[in-house]
Amino acid sequence: MAMDEDLDTPVLDDHMHLDPRYGRGVEAAREFADHGGTHLLVVNKPSWHLLDDLPESSGDFREVFELTVGAVHEATDVLDGRAWPVLGVHPALVSQLVDDGHSPEDARDLMQTGLDVAAEYVEDGRALALKSGRPHYEVSDAVWDASNAVMCHGFELAADTDCAIQLHAEGSEDLTEVTGWAEERGLLAHRVVKHYAGGRLAGPTKSVISNKEDLEVAVELAEDEGEPFMMETDFIDDPDRPGAVLGVKTVPRRVRWLLQEGHEEAIRVAHVETPRDVYGIDTDEILGE
Repeated sequence: MAMDEDLDTPVLDDHMHLDPRYGRGVEAAREFADHGGTHLLVVNKPSWHLLDDLPESSGDFREVFELTVGAVHEATDVLDGRAWPVLGVHPALVSQLVDDGHSPEDARDLMQTGLDVAAEYVEDGRALALKSGRPHYEVSDAVWDASNAVMCHGFELAADTDCAIQLHAEGSEDLTEVTGWAEERGLLAHRVVKHYAGGRLAGPTKSVISNKEDLEVAVELAEDEGEPFMMETDFIDDPDRPGAVLGVKTVPRRVRWLLQEGHEEAIRVAHVETPRDVYGIDTDEILGE
């Protein structure tokens, strides 16, 4: 399968879900590739979407991660580049657990256990990065404190395993406090990635949701001020919500649009330079193999 000649560049979706149990799985990756996509970061779906119940132990998290790693292997087979797993614990799990009768402290401990398991996958080379964060909705002070503790545990693990971490968090244009917490634990700020970011953000590296309006801001800042960014769809692979959040064709289509508008420099920033600096991956070199 040849790379789309109209694009002639690596095309990375920085945050996509593939559901091998209930969703399209590898077929979604195939559609991404057919439209010029070359590389994927596949983030495990929230554990309660893949399991029959809420997780109770490290083994439950391991089951979720194994499903994701298997989906990544299948996706790599249909890409000109490759896919990598990003593994961790969705921050909304804290609310699921508390609603189920757990204390915030017990929920914190279980979620940190899940991150410990995810870090094992990074340590042995089966995953590229971690995922954590905190709720993007109103919660009690106790839940907020527990969530920040989980996120900071993720920072410690990312520093220990020398990897990046993607965050699911509230919408904001300034998360420097959060990256300060990461740096206190030995993790460089640029290796903290804000998933579903807008075009403007201080602190973490932006993984910009690929709406045209957000991309226009990110592209301008990349070209005028050298700000790094990546592009994502947050495709959730849910048969009840096809195409949500954005469809799998969106990033290749946005890349084509930006190239037509003359933004070759910004495309290189988003799909080659920033992934290299944040994750240590060389999307150019992988395409040449």
